[in-house]
Amino acid sequence: MIFAIEEINNTTDILPGVSIGYKIYDDCSSMPLAIRAAMSLVNGQDEQIDPNDACTKSSPVHAIIGQSGSSLSIGVATSIRPFSIPLVSYFATCACLSNRNEYPTFFRTIPSDYYQSRALAQLVKHFGWTWIGTIRSDNDYGHNGMSTFLQAVQEEGVCIEYSESIYRTYPREKFLKVVDVIKQSTAKVIVAFTTFIDMEFLIKELLLQNVTGLQWIGSEAWISIESLATEANYRVLSGSIGVAIPNAVISNLKEFLVNVNLQSSPGNDGLSDFWQNIFGCTLTAQNETQNAKMCTGSEKLSEINNQYTEVSELRITNNVYKAVYAIAHSLHNLYTCTKNSMNRTCEKLTKVEPWQVLYNMKEVNITTRNGENVYFDENGDPSARYELINWQVKENMVKFVTIGIYDASLPRGQQFVMNNRSIVWAGFINKVPMSLCSQSCPPGTRKAVQKGKPVCCYDCIPCAEGEISNVTDSIDCLKCPLEYRSNDQRDQCILKDVEFLSFGEVMGIIPAIFSLTGASLTTSIICIFFYYRNTPIVKANNSELSFLLLFSLSLCFLCSLTFIGQPTGWSCMLRHTSFGITFVLCVSCILGKTIVVLMVFRATKPGNNVMKWFGPSQQRLSVLGLTLIQVFICIFWITFSPPFPSKNMRSYKEKIILECNVGSTLGFYIVLGYIGLLSIICFILSFLARKLPDNFNEAKFITFSMLIFCAVWLAFIPAYISSPGKYTVAVEIFAILASSFGLLFCIFAHKCYIILLKPEKNTKKSVMGKMPTKSI
Repeated sequence: MIFAIEEINNTTDILPGVSIGYKIYDDCSSMPLAIRAAMSLVNGQDEQIDPNDACTKSSPVHAIIGQSGSSLSIGVATSIRPFSIPLVSYFATCACLSNRNEYPTFFRTIPSDYYQSRALAQLVKHFGWTWIGTIRSDNDYGHNGMSTFLQAVQEEGVCIEYSESIYRTYPREKFLKVVDVIKQSTAKVIVAFTTFIDMEFLIKELLLQNVTGLQWIGSEAWISIESLATEANYRVLSGSIGVAIPNAVISNLKEFLVNVNLQSSPGNDGLSDFWQNIFGCTLTAQNETQNAKMCTGSEKLSEINNQYTEVSELRITNNVYKAVYAIAHSLHNLYTCTKNSMNRTCEKLTKVEPWQVLYNMKEVNITTRNGENVYFDENGDPSARYELINWQVKENMVKFVTIGIYDASLPRGQQFVMNNRSIVWAGFINKVPMSLCSQSCPPGTRKAVQKGKPVCCYDCIPCAEGEISNVTDSIDCLKCPLEYRSNDQRDQCILKDVEFLSFGEVMGIIPAIFSLTGASLTTSIICIFFYYRNTPIVKANNSELSFLLLFSLSLCFLCSLTFIGQPTGWSCMLRHTSFGITFVLCVSCILGKTIVVLMVFRATKPGNNVMKWFGPSQQRLSVLGLTLIQVFICIFWITFSPPFPSKNMRSYKEKIILECNVGSTLGFYIVLGYIGLLSIICFILSFLARKLPDNFNEAKFITFSMLIFCAVWLAFIPAYISSPGKYTVAVEIFAILASSFGLLFCIFAHKCYIILLKPEKNTKKSVMGKMPTKSI
């Protein structure tokens, strides 16, 4: 500050003919002393003031530079507010001080914690830390800064394991409690929003308990303080990262510092104490001892190499430099004013008042000698720009290495810029340390928050079948489209397998073989019956209906083939209509044969001529008529709501069943019901004819065949309903084949046996037995 004032006083560029004076007070980081010092500056050099002048006397001080802490700045700014004296702080960062309603006279050359907190939050997010601990100073700086940080960091999805406060005047037990919390926590990253003095007390306890290997993230209040960056402290704070005020170069400061001497600054008590400590001498004869000789005053600071002469880290120092120049330019604008910001002619300046300096402070916009732009926004704050620094050991010394910048004036998303310099991490590891409550959930899983814990603590739950997550740390699993299923890893949707009963699988080959076998066997029987068509047993069994029955049975066997293969529009209509029509034709033929048997034996009674009402023509018409009814039912069915191929995605999650939808359920059940009705009538009539003479046992065979037919289709119903997928079709084919084979063997096996193996029984006498000979 003194260097800047003397630099201004020795130049004609600013305040020509006007000298700036100053008075320095030490507040000793005490609120009462800080307010007392401020009142002393406001009231004049003497602390004893005439009460009559207290309220009318103009303050000899036009501006105050200070304080170094937020709490003290709040107290002083509140105290001097009625006097309209500008207070310019170089190190008070509390965002609360930006409130112009509360602190209209406050300015600062250090950015508000509003920006620092967001810079720290983005720093934490940048390195992927989601589980952290926080330490704050128990004062306005710590509470307000940490509050803003917590709000910003939680918006980024970061969780806080603990948040503790410390203060230099706390008893040791309080610090020990904080150390225990740090030792027991699982967070490997700690954000410390503290003053450097509070941090010193905490580090001392951490060193005593050897708590090392944690990644510290620091605020500007301590991260760039050289007195903290010792070899001992580095054991705890190795690799620390934080935001710091940008470093600067102040020309000629080094020369000014080393040329300071007692003769050039008489009455400077602070310099006297400093001189005695640096050179190990005394300025008073009564204090002279064997170890402390008298100071000569000719000692040279240029021969000393310590923190005082070190000018490589001028971060906060540069803020003081800018504060002095801001006040000087405000005064300069007053003395050189021709027109103010309201375009009014300035009055002749006879005496500078503090409120005039305050007004002009709002207008300051200058560039310092080292090229920095200095101005204040409507809240009295400067532009927010920070350096991101990393503690590294170089040449056996702890150095603050710049690894990036944060510039709040840049567009969002571009404010945080890292350079390519290597970072030293805590614990001397060569990669970014992990600080997670739970490990990241890989693709194929989703996060489920653990009960009673923050959202960063979660379990990884595998996605359910049919759901996927293809990103890390997915909150929800996404459902696959209906035609897709999830793969085994649950991270990708793949097309479901399409399943239908095909000719290429065992379940399709076996029914096809049996179908062709049945059709071939039926064709063989047709050939046998045709070859032996003139034999008594063929004639006795109504050869015309027998041939029609065998033809319908061959169609029944072949229609089962339409149920195999990929369903199409035509195959779906064909399989159900062919099944319905061929089975009605088959049952109609059996019904005709049954009626013929009953009529024949009724016609054997004298005077009974019933056969003339059910001769060959009537038999053909009855079969044709019964079959046409089914044909018309099928035509209406396929006209208004035909069967169609559909994809069944309900039965299985992992595959699609390609099947035939019956379209109209009513039409399907009418077709089945009609077949069932004819079967029941046929069974009843054949049952009534079961006691015919033993040699003529056609009715018995029909009864047994219809019993098998009905049993198969009754068993088919529950099996059809309970069978999934392609097994439903297989059950349907089985029912068709089983009932067809049942009819074929029950009705024609015995006859073929006699025709081929027992030809001696294929005679009219054997067929008729003791009955009178009568042609059928």
